Formats: sequence, structure tokens, C-alpha cells
Amino acid sequence: MDRVTLLNEAIEACRSLHARGLLAAGDGNVSVRLDRETLAITPRGVSKARLQSHDFALLSLDGTVLSGDPSSERAMHLAVYRAVPEAKAVVHAHPPTAIAWTLARPELTELPSDSLPEVILAAGRIPVVPMAIPGTEAMGTALLPFLPAHRLLILARHGGLCWGESIREAAGGLERLEQVAEILWKAETLGGAKPLGTEALKLLQNLRANIGPSII
Repeated sequence: MDRVTLLNEAIEACRSLHARGLLAAGDGNVSVRLDRETLAITPRGVSKARLQSHDFALLSLDGTVLSGDPSSERAMHLAVYRAVPEAKAVVHAHPPTAIAWTLARPELTELPSDSLPEVILAAGRIPVVPMAIPGTEAMGTALLPFLPAHRLLILARHGGLCWGESIREAAGGLERLEQVAEILWKAETLGGAKPLGTEALKLLQNLRANIGPSII
């Protein structure tokens, strides 16, 4: 896919995430791999609703800034691309309900998946990455234990991150994350989500294995 198309798809994803309330003001960041050693990433402090193709910064895989003013959270993106050669896009957003789970339930190591088939079928598991201070190198380091096994992650007290083999997969993962987080939250307010039976869980896990690693 050519560079213009990749950037246009990233812009479309940014505007969609903003319209859905998963990003506010200058929050979040999106990147796409342009070639083996180069990525384009959204700039620091620019609203994703107003993003233009010329706003993107360019980075080399070693972290060298080639042009522009890249997001201060680029360490996460670089960590993914370095650890996962098949990653073509990374999306980080701030889905409110998913974040709220980590504020209210700091002991969680993953979003509960034993009651909602969509969690298992769409992502398998959605782990919670321990908190790292935004804008630090620790944000990238914290991801490493979860790569490449997991594509969709909750960042404790911060947001969500999804990498994919396309920008559509990565952006769709954040939409999926907020949807399932909200369903589970509403179930909690109604008395708590009741787990599926062992046989149903096993069947769902087998179906997920047949789907493959992509986020759907």
C-alpha cells in the first residue's frame, strides 16, 4: 500500500475514534509502518479530529526523528514495531469505560472474559498492562511481556492500545475494547456478570483458535 493511502487511512481512523469519544483534545496517538525501517506517527498535541497528512512525523525504527514533532508516547509504538515485524499499525486511545475498570479494580490482570463471548471471539484475552508514566520509555518496556502474543491491551490508568496488520484492525480493536468494557460494566451494575459454563468456554476458545490472532 502506498504512503498516501496509509496516511489517509490513519486520518480516517483518528477522526472515527474522536467521533466515538475514544479520544479528546490532543489525546492518543496513531502510527503506521511505511516500510521496514520507517514509521509515520501522529504529532504531539494535535487534535485527531483536525489531523492532516502533513502533520505526521516520521521516525526510524531506532527512534531517530526524521521529520516533524512526534508524539511524546512514541516509545510504545517503537516497542511494538521492534518486537513484532508483522505489525503494520499501532493505535493508542483513551476509551473511558476500559480505563475506569483499571481505576476501580486495580487488581485486575485482564478484562473479565468468562461471561462475554465477544471478548473471547474478538481478542482471546485482553490483558491489563501495569501502569507506566505517560511519555516515558517505561511505557514501551511495560508492553514487552505481552508481545507478540496479545494485540489488544488495556494500559492501566491510561488507555488502550492495539496493534494490527492494518490500520483498520488496530483502530477496530479500540472500538471493540470500549464496547466490551461497557457491556461488562453494565452487567456489574445489574448484579454482576455470570460466567459461562466450562463447555461453552472451551468451544469459544476453540473457535478463537480457528479465527487466528487477528482482532475482529
